[in-house]
Amino acid sequence: MRRLSARLVLLATLAAMPGLVQSAPAPVTAPKPTPPAPSAASARQAYFGEMHLHTTMSFDAWTGGTKTMPDTAYRFAKGEAVTINGVQARRAWPLDFMAVTDHSEFMGALSELDRTGSLFSQTVVGKQMLALGRRAFELSPNQKREMPELADAAAASRAWEVQVKAANDHYQPGRFTTFIAYEWTAGGKTPGAHLHRNVFFNGDHAPVPFTSADSNRPEDLWTYLENVRKQGIGVIAVSHNANLSNGQVFDWYMSDGKPMDRIYAQRRALNEPLFEIVQNKGSSDTRPELSPNDEFANFEIVERLYKDQTKAATHGSFVREAFGRGMVVESKVGANPFKFGLIGASDFHNGLSTSRENAFAGTGIDPDTMLPKGEAAKRTLGMGPKAPLRPTGQPEDDPVTHSSAGLTGVWAEANSRPSIFAALQRKETFATSGERIRVRMFGGWNFDPKLMASKDWVATAYATGVPMGSDLPAAAKAKAPRFAVWAMKDPDGANLDRIQIIKLSLEGDGYKERVFDVALSGNRKVNPKTGKTSAVGNTVDLKTGTYANSIGASQLATVWQDPEFNPAKPAVYYARVLEIPTPRWSTLLALRNNLPFRDSVPATIQERAWSSPIWFKPQG
Repeated sequence: MRRLSARLVLLATLAAMPGLVQSAPAPVTAPKPTPPAPSAASARQAYFGEMHLHTTMSFDAWTGGTKTMPDTAYRFAKGEAVTINGVQARRAWPLDFMAVTDHSEFMGALSELDRTGSLFSQTVVGKQMLALGRRAFELSPNQKREMPELADAAAASRAWEVQVKAANDHYQPGRFTTFIAYEWTAGGKTPGAHLHRNVFFNGDHAPVPFTSADSNRPEDLWTYLENVRKQGIGVIAVSHNANLSNGQVFDWYMSDGKPMDRIYAQRRALNEPLFEIVQNKGSSDTRPELSPNDEFANFEIVERLYKDQTKAATHGSFVREAFGRGMVVESKVGANPFKFGLIGASDFHNGLSTSRENAFAGTGIDPDTMLPKGEAAKRTLGMGPKAPLRPTGQPEDDPVTHSSAGLTGVWAEANSRPSIFAALQRKETFATSGERIRVRMFGGWNFDPKLMASKDWVATAYATGVPMGSDLPAAAKAKAPRFAVWAMKDPDGANLDRIQIIKLSLEGDGYKERVFDVALSGNRKVNPKTGKTSAVGNTVDLKTGTYANSIGASQLATVWQDPEFNPAKPAVYYARVLEIPTPRWSTLLALRNNLPFRDSVPATIQERAWSSPIWFKPQG
């Protein structure tokens, strides 16, 4: 009876949303954030947050042993001390905003096993889940749907009410912003392929989640979002881990296998204005095979899908290629489906959002109280006895290939839901690989080459140009666009090596890629023949895991003009900021435990930040 009631509630909610399964409603209309007053734009500040985190309410997090509730996750993010499995933990510095994004599918079901006397714990399926433990993660979606007791347990947990209450309880405008959110966990056409999206609401209430059990098609998720907006609630979706999508996230085709049409492209761009470019499961910017002339392309690459020993498909799996493909699609159908800004996140499944290299050991930790030692450290570095095979026959992932978390940065007027959500919608965002690097980028036609020397350069750039995440309007008489870029180091982190601008331009039925070094630390110059410059150097001491800020710069800024601009060709530009080399988390953990380094991963990395792009399209 409880199962029937829960399902009726869900169906009643969805029935109130007409056209839920229509794949192409017309007309397509964009969400309309309230624009700030023009005078407020130049006063925007950088805020850092977490946009992807799981707690015990997620099916897979519970199977991994997580007991952290959303309330605890928010308290840790705010900088409070929390107790996890009897150990106290505190974040190094508080975040400005966060959203807990537990998987919507059977949300809270397994947490019922932790509630004394719950009906689920007394059922055959409940006892089976307890016995399976970690192996329950391998249950297929069909197997889960064939266990109605799981749906009963999810309803009994009242998980969505818990999520909404935790977000609202911890929202402190001006100090800490929260968003009601969840993860829609759809699979692709091949086993293990990621097509997941995180869904974020701008308000203090939200309808029950649309899950992959309702539909595995992104187009149907978009219809849900469009109908939620009709109720006056702001909502967006953010895709992630294209690197693990087996080429499907940035495919040329719709979910029905047909080539993209204009309405599909418009709906995707409007419903998914952002993409998560970096997180625990690697970077989705690019890789050396796609960008052979980019010497920094080999950054935190994850090689294979979860449920397959084979390497994931390269094409259709990375952001830079998507920016190029988007222009190709637009030239054919009149709309760009891949017109998104960039964010970063953790995707940790223990409820603890950390981002520094020393605060990662397979997941987020407090390095002062939770650092693995002895055999635990060996396992974390993939040096111990091999983990037993999963029920599918697949070995566990090599943990050393995982990355520390990314971060989302936004430029907003205030630390509040309206301001930060508006920044997300207009794509005035940037992603970092975990450091608090600040980056800003503007495009314009008449920027003074000495603009950055002015204390009012930001106000001038807003007044005479456009910020990242925007379209640069065509100008009839302008020679070539100019881009004002600025970056500042993490106040507690490493100096900066350089700022680069990555350009993709439409070339026939394809696109061309170029990477330009536009601002360099020290007295280095770009070689005009090669377009390259010398390395910044490396101060890392691999005996101690320390480095020195004796090289690099605390800030970099410049106005750069595209030397290869063709006003007849569409183009997209985004900035990438590199730090000087610092030790990777695996190096730090090995040193703390007197263990050898793993040869399969680099001992040092160059942390980085990516701006959202600026797009140019010729007149007409």
